[in-house]
Amino acid sequence: MISPFIINDTNLLLDRFPLAQVNRSLQAWDAADEYLINHLQQQDLIKPTHKILILNDAFGALAANFSDHQVVSVNDSLLSEQGLRHNFEQNQLPLANISQLNSLDWLPDNIDIVLFKIPKSNALLIEQLITIKKYISNNAVFIAADKAKQIHSSRLKLFEKYLGSTTTSQAVKKARLVFCQLDNQVVHTSPFPTVWPLEHSNFVISNHANVFAREKLDLGARYFLGNLPKVAANDQVIDLGCGNGVIGLSILNKQPQAKLQFIDESYMAIASAQSNVANNLPEHINQCSFNVGDCLTNIDSDSTDLILCNPPFHQQQATTDHIAWQMFKDSYRVLKKGGELRIIGNRQLGYHIKLKRLFSDCHTLASNQKFVIISAIKK
Repeated sequence: MISPFIINDTNLLLDRFPLAQVNRSLQAWDAADEYLINHLQQQDLIKPTHKILILNDAFGALAANFSDHQVVSVNDSLLSEQGLRHNFEQNQLPLANISQLNSLDWLPDNIDIVLFKIPKSNALLIEQLITIKKYISNNAVFIAADKAKQIHSSRLKLFEKYLGSTTTSQAVKKARLVFCQLDNQVVHTSPFPTVWPLEHSNFVISNHANVFAREKLDLGARYFLGNLPKVAANDQVIDLGCGNGVIGLSILNKQPQAKLQFIDESYMAIASAQSNVANNLPEHINQCSFNVGDCLTNIDSDSTDLILCNPPFHQQQATTDHIAWQMFKDSYRVLKKGGELRIIGNRQLGYHIKLKRLFSDCHTLASNQKFVIISAIKK
């Protein structure tokens, strides 16, 4: 949805990204963005020479309001990076002042102001707070923002623990700000990536902070692993939305001559998947590629024998199935004739309805009270 974001008579037209979204009511900005920008301007906190660090700016709403400053934008999401660039271009804002880093990059140390959209994941929150304290001067201004209902006492204790003295604002439009002095003298070592044994195997799995199921195999992946197809030698296989790569890793273990592509829009996910193959099946690492990507956008048509996928049903804080729909459409294009898309999903999501619109051969392979596994064959 193109939504007007008006701050102090500045009118920006912002899109969520990717653009082809079914739920057109979702905005590319929220009340926390608005509150944070208004506060900075009302308190005259940003000077022309200030360098600004922005973390988790989903579609560039914050960065776009400070495009005339030196801004460093940090995200774990390729879609967020693309969304920022798209919104700058459509509003004819200069990209020359913006540096984009991913969540695994080192932060610059000459930052004056840190603007922090609080992530949904506590693990990512902890990792980012530790990183901020490690790189950013104690003299920097730090302000975080989120929906008021997400800023509860347990999360505020994390700000106190990892950064220092913490206070909050009043709620405005159901959003709230968090202010921290970076005065905590304790130096914390990051607990990430976490490492844990994969059940019923000799594998040890490594997970960066923003990867789902950080300490054990989640229920969906466990059920999927019990219902994987047989793979022929030299088959081209894609683990789409791979997360830590445990599905592709298991395929490679069963068929050492398969060719695997691991694809995810999260930098931390791809780093985790690559580490897991390198640590557990190092002799097969050259048969694998690891790509941060927007679904299958850059994959050749009619090139793949098998795609395995556990589609997401949310993007950041929003519940939406547009990414799953894009995955299905991309998979139909990328599969060879006779190739298979095999997915797992929660029963209530009704993925079989969407898949039947694309694949004439679509049927349920297995189901339990929570999950369903569906096979779709390209005819």
